[in-house]
Amino acid sequence: MTNCISQLRKARKLTQQELADELMVTRQTVISLENGRYNASLLLAHRIAVFFGLKIEDIFLFDEEDLT
Repeated sequence: MTNCISQLRKARKLTQQELADELMVTRQTVISLENGRYNASLLLAHRIAVFFGLKIEDIFLFDEEDLT
C-alpha cells in the first residue's frame, strides 16, 4: 500500500512533528507512514483523512496484492 501523506503534509507546510501532534501520534509513526513501513489502522487512517479533508481512499492507494 502506498500513500500521499508526505505530499499532503508538505503542501500544508507542516513538519513531521506538527502533523504527528495533530494526529496524536509520534513523529516516528509519521515517518514510518510516509516511507511505507507502517500501515495505518482504520482509526488513524480516518483521522488522517479528516485532517486533510479527503477520503481515506484518496490518501491510501491499494494494490491488488494488498487485498489478498
